[in-house]
Amino acid sequence: MEIIIDLALLLLGLVLLVQSAKVFVDASVNIARRLQIPSMVIGLTVVAMGTSAPEAVISVSAALGGSGDLAVANIVGSNIFNLLFIVGFCALLYPITVQLKAISRDYWVSAGATVFLFLLVLIFGYELPRWGSLVLLLAFMTYMVVVVRHALKNKVEEARRDAASPKPVWRSIVFTILGAALIVLGGHLTVTSAVNLALDIGVTERVVGLTIVAMGTSLPELVTTLIACRKGEGAFALGFIIGSSIFNIMFVLGIAGLITPLAIGSSVILDMAVLTAGTLAFFLFARSSRKLVRLEGLAMVLMYAAYMGAVIWLA
Repeated sequence: MEIIIDLALLLLGLVLLVQSAKVFVDASVNIARRLQIPSMVIGLTVVAMGTSAPEAVISVSAALGGSGDLAVANIVGSNIFNLLFIVGFCALLYPITVQLKAISRDYWVSAGATVFLFLLVLIFGYELPRWGSLVLLLAFMTYMVVVVRHALKNKVEEARRDAASPKPVWRSIVFTILGAALIVLGGHLTVTSAVNLALDIGVTERVVGLTIVAMGTSLPELVTTLIACRKGEGAFALGFIIGSSIFNIMFVLGIAGLITPLAIGSSVILDMAVLTAGTLAFFLFARSSRKLVRLEGLAMVLMYAAYMGAVIWLA
């Protein structure tokens, strides 16, 4: 009975996280437009961070609660799910044209952050040092300054209709605060029930974090990417996924690791190896024909399925 209750609370927490993140993003975008901030900057900051808010809240809450395994597993699991399953599934349905020049900067930042985190795991083993998290956070801040300055420098003047949004500012402010509060509540509920569920069924927090929690918190990315691919906006979809991966590793783990050194299990080496291999596979597929075709999408989905099978079997 306890398992059913914890599972129900976990699903409730995930639903609350996803829906409140949507409310937060919509309200924040409206405020930004009323302030005449360019859409490019909004997408790179408010939207990217808002859709990754579930991962951020869960990992920070887990770090505060001493569950370093869950904090790292949630981020690594979400990035693997985003890169292999979401991109692979989209390519399987709608082959994606890859504009290497447009995503090259962000890809190499994402790949660099992934390799750096992998090296930290290999060198320091069961505890990620605070200085490593500080390096990730400072690198993220530098990256955001470069991105925003580039976007402002190359922006196209937008119509003033964005500034004349029919939604009143006070209402957007209220919904922004409400969305943020519900994100925190959903994150706390998800972390608590995930830890309890792991204890109930006798598996590690890592397994729960890599499966239910990682997939659940990646729902905003899944929906956004599918819609973009269906509309033929494959470049946006790839940039969005890469940007989300950067935010997850550099900002979320940076913040969580500054709160407390993240204690992790040795199994995370497998997870980081898969994430690194998936990052490399994506680059090789993208370079092969400047397009992610259905066969390559199928290969990525099968890679994810094999990895999930290994995680569950080893558990």
